[in-house]
Amino acid sequence: MLDTAPSVSRETGAETLLEVNNVEVIYNHVILVLKGVSLNVPKGGITALLGGNGAGKTTTLKAISNLLHSERGEVTKGSIKYKGEEVQDLDPAKLVKKGVIQVMEGRHCFEHLTVEENLMTGAYTRNDGAGAVAADLEMVYSYFPRLRERRKSQAGYTSGGEQQMCAIGRALMSRPETILLDEPSMGLAPQLVEQIFGIVKAVNEGEGVSFLLAEQNTNVALRFAHYGYILESGRVVMDGPAADLRENPDVKEFYLGVGDEGRKSFRDVRSYRRRKRWLS
Repeated sequence: MLDTAPSVSRETGAETLLEVNNVEVIYNHVILVLKGVSLNVPKGGITALLGGNGAGKTTTLKAISNLLHSERGEVTKGSIKYKGEEVQDLDPAKLVKKGVIQVMEGRHCFEHLTVEENLMTGAYTRNDGAGAVAADLEMVYSYFPRLRERRKSQAGYTSGGEQQMCAIGRALMSRPETILLDEPSMGLAPQLVEQIFGIVKAVNEGEGVSFLLAEQNTNVALRFAHYGYILESGRVVMDGPAADLRENPDVKEFYLGVGDEGRKSFRDVRSYRRRKRWLS
């Protein structure tokens, strides 16, 4: 009999919703992309997955949401658990019904549909009645008043920021417990990035939705997240409370742009000792 009792995050002390344990991902049976990645997402938290382009952030999210097979990728080692249940072999639609949904990098709105029609597609898997769906649509509009203004506009003719709001709102319409949010700041002006992250924080606090967000903009992510993991070349090289990472001298120099030298790899820093507790 499987042990599905909730575990407690060693990092935060909160109940753990999602556990990624020593996961390895290979594409096309040859290309090793993730090399033993481990992380925890606590209930009610915002967890940031940080790193440069090609570090493995998107692959990690797709491994969790089971979208790797469409790109000829597969989890070859390790385990992924949600509420204590192994889910790495679960159909993506069934994972959505369990409360985990991914907002893809690049937003991927249905351009020919209106904003409101896009939002309603997020409720497709629900069976709790039209009244509950209508109430959640109002909830989404309360967090994204701009979407209410543009609800009859074709999504393809809205701005990048509005499309990002639409993508997050569509995810909320599925009534998720956990949202995997991939590069929410991509292609957006700094003012819009602040607005999007502010809404993520408000949804987290107001609706109790947990977030695992992959982001290159380390500075913004660490201001809004509670805990962070830094990926390099498919490995976790550092993790800790967001406030501690913001003050870490190596993170300041290599990811926040505060330092006298150019950016280089964490593994080139003599003073840094990689912790291996996630492999124990």
